[in-house]
Amino acid sequence: MSLLKRLDGSKPIRLKDYNPAEDGGLDRPKAEALSAKYCMELEELQDLLYAAQETPVLIVLQGLDTAGKDGTIRHVLAAMNPQSCRVASFKVPTPVEAAHDFLWRIHAETPGKGNVAIFNRSHYEDVLVVRVHNLVPPDVWKDRYDDINHFEGLLADNGAIILKFFLYISNEEQEQRLRDREKDPTKAWKLSAADWKERDFWDAYLAAYEDALNKCAKPHAPWYVVPANHKWFRNAAIAETLVETLRPFRDKWMKRLEEIGAEELKQLRAMRQHH
Repeated sequence: MSLLKRLDGSKPIRLKDYNPAEDGGLDRPKAEALSAKYCMELEELQDLLYAAQETPVLIVLQGLDTAGKDGTIRHVLAAMNPQSCRVASFKVPTPVEAAHDFLWRIHAETPGKGNVAIFNRSHYEDVLVVRVHNLVPPDVWKDRYDDINHFEGLLADNGAIILKFFLYISNEEQEQRLRDREKDPTKAWKLSAADWKERDFWDAYLAAYEDALNKCAKPHAPWYVVPANHKWFRNAAIAETLVETLRPFRDKWMKRLEEIGAEELKQLRAMRQHH
């Protein structure tokens, strides 16, 4: 049984049904062993993905401050070869970006065939932070759900595999992580007074996330709610989900590589005959 549930819009999603401290019946040693096993397979699958040059993969990481987006990239996605994998981080739009539609800067970072793109925050910020802080009128951000669905549908029509992860931590866990940063000189650079101020909007953010999950969970672009209080469970669950999603494509990619190899051998034999 998978550690995470695939949310495709077929049923209502309620965050209160999820426990941020869920551990899937694992302890840390078992979870870390599981992560290591899946990361080895993930590395192999990415090699096939890159060589076949048929399928783009988009991984979206969303979560409140300290939820573990950077940690996920460091511990799970580091298994991927940077030759065909990149991370795109979306912060406050620049003046040039703000002069365009909200998806303009996003589309430029989407992956090509054979490549993986990891979004550390994403287009969903435009129905989250802008909603919570009233940066645009409600009639503007409400229309963006349809824009996002059409955008992700376009990517899927081009063969993209899309996985979206909401890293879900508890209010208490976030407070502890922020306090830990204050105590650790090696993590103090991550401190921001704004992070503490954003805690005042905790309930508003969860309501915004729940709407985004419900309105934008589709069969071609599913969401996964990741209980993330335990970093080791988060890593194991995401690694498992990535592998289970990519594994069914293995035979297709292998067949494509065999076709490429056969064509190259054919050309090589033809070249030698002419010499």
